[in-house]
Amino acid sequence: MSVGLLIISHDGIGAALLGTATFMLGSCPLPTRLLTASRDCNPEELAEDALEEIGELGTDNGVLVLTDLYGSTPTNIARLLSKKARVCTVSGLNLSMLVRVLNYPDLDLEQLADKAISGGRDGIVLVGDE
Repeated sequence: MSVGLLIISHDGIGAALLGTATFMLGSCPLPTRLLTASRDCNPEELAEDALEEIGELGTDNGVLVLTDLYGSTPTNIARLLSKKARVCTVSGLNLSMLVRVLNYPDLDLEQLADKAISGGRDGIVLVGDE
């Protein structure tokens, strides 16, 4: 069984990125859930929702949590999860990060977190006239 994936982001960001990545790949190879932190959300309630989503992912191999902005509500919620579930959180979600993660569905939790970091970092390139 593979690692689960939980994306916690601000309004619409996670859904747009996941929709684009699965379109590019033709499917979503990891069990995945999305949570949106709206501007008026209650972080404690959203943390409970996140725990429910982790339970619904039904994986004993852990859950990779991707959040869009370090220091923001989605990441703060993910920090709470680490005290109650086997999760690893990577913040700074972008499309290259997500595509990289989805291309390695057989990796364990720590390896997948490393792929997320490298995918996000390697996807940032200065484009010039060549």
